[in-house]
Amino acid sequence: MINKRVESYLKSIIPTRGNQVEEIEEYARINHVPIMDLVGMESLLQQMKLHEPKRILEIGTAIGYSAIRMAQALPAAEIITIERDEERFNEADKNITSLGLTNRIHLKFGDALDLVQTLESEPPFDVLFIDAAKGQYQRFFDLYGKYVKTGGVIYSDNVLFRGLVAEEDIENKRLQKIAKKIKSYNEWLMNHPHYETRILPVGDGLAVSIKK
Repeated sequence: MINKRVESYLKSIIPTRGNQVEEIEEYARINHVPIMDLVGMESLLQQMKLHEPKRILEIGTAIGYSAIRMAQALPAAEIITIERDEERFNEADKNITSLGLTNRIHLKFGDALDLVQTLESEPPFDVLFIDAAKGQYQRFFDLYGKYVKTGGVIYSDNVLFRGLVAEEDIENKRLQKIAKKIKSYNEWLMNHPHYETRILPVGDGLAVSIKK
């Protein structure tokens, strides 16, 4: 992970995202909505542009920020995104509609653990982006990885969890439990026989897993 001074510098030279997108970023900051870190988001988009995915599945819409950024960066991409929190789902719907992206971003309301079968008739996805309940990452990966085509990519956000995955003694029991689960997930990912994974120290940590 990069230090705060370098992170601030990088954020200062990132081009503007347009008023509406920056308003979403500000809304998330004020209302404590966990959207993807800006430096991490830009890194993810640059990665995606290299292989130009046409079909993207996102687990964890929140208020639609990542889906909107992906749709804007990848004009040919269609995105299906799942959110279980009704208030955030409604905010995402409003944001996606206001930006005129309802024809390319398709929202699904519900718990991703319960909606797996609803995608069985869908064509394979080029990308799966996991950015939801951290304690469930391995289950999301297992359940939805089958919908990713060979050569496709699964991205997992927050896999360094504020650097706590590298800490031995964490006083806060809740954070300790989450960090332990993410460490276990990272080790499982790195040794998965059907994926080649690397972890990038950008944002809060981004795992990039290519399906063999």
